[in-house]
Amino acid sequence: MATDSSALAAWEKLAPRQVATNGIELRVYEAGAGEGPADRPAVVLCHGFPELAFSWRHQITALADAGHRVIVPDMRGYGGSSRPADPAAYDMLTLCADLAGLLDALGLTDAVFVGHDWGAAVVWHMALLHPDRVRAVAGLSVPPAPRAPVAPMSILRSRLGDEFYICWFQTPEPETALRADLRRTLLSREAPTAAWAARDEPAAPLPRWLREDELAVYIETFEETGFTGGLNYYRNIDRTWELMEPLAGRTVDQPSFFAIGSRDPVGTFSATEGLDRILTDQRGHLVLDGAGHWIQQERPDEVNAALLDFLGSLRAPAANERTTPA
Repeated sequence: MATDSSALAAWEKLAPRQVATNGIELRVYEAGAGEGPADRPAVVLCHGFPELAFSWRHQITALADAGHRVIVPDMRGYGGSSRPADPAAYDMLTLCADLAGLLDALGLTDAVFVGHDWGAAVVWHMALLHPDRVRAVAGLSVPPAPRAPVAPMSILRSRLGDEFYICWFQTPEPETALRADLRRTLLSREAPTAAWAARDEPAAPLPRWLREDELAVYIETFEETGFTGGLNYYRNIDRTWELMEPLAGRTVDQPSFFAIGSRDPVGTFSATEGLDRILTDQRGHLVLDGAGHWIQQERPDEVNAALLDFLGSLRAPAANERTTPA
């Protein structure tokens, strides 16, 4: 069950360490010994906003028990990792360089990268920017997208208005608004906007998949760090679009997997059909009926099973590979 205390207990036994990469430090949690069997590649789990490495507490043990070395960083700007003050330090080239440097620091040639929310956006780009370092890639909740014809923020403003949360995040107001009531922010069932911030209302009830002691981990961490690091990911959307121009039209050719909840609002403004035009070796597309955005926490058993199936597919011979002697 998602609310079982065993995931939290197992997480608390992990000893994080600071890993130097790309001019910063990432706080990294690991499970699984060494590199594991040759057919069990290392797996790097990348979280989104407003999350932490802790958001993967249900996955790290399950994947490690299957024989994988599992590496879970607090991403740049979050938790115990470095939080550069310069907003320009959060573009996609830089975020992916953090992960490439993380592999170097851990003595790994490549890994399977799995991301949720902004972490998904990062791992899709990682597959394009550092293809030789990505054995396979899986994204949860945020699909890959072709390059927009113009700067993405102009599209979002014209289609969804300045009130849309991503547009609001371009302003300085969210820093204060999101910190005003951390419990309300972290339990919100809608994307924060200026209108949301102006309302005087109590926090939403705790969802069935989140325990009070798990929520406390998020509250204590964001009380210390604030949200500026994570907000800076959004503030580099147009800059990343400019920097990624040389990769326009490229496809993700590594084995890939995508999953999303049927009630995830991201699906209302991100195209989740036709992914085979971008993902040339897609080995799964899972829609979790009735699930929302936080699927690896809300439906961990199903997500774990799907990820293990995907990882297992990497050990299967390709369709055009001989399985018997000629």
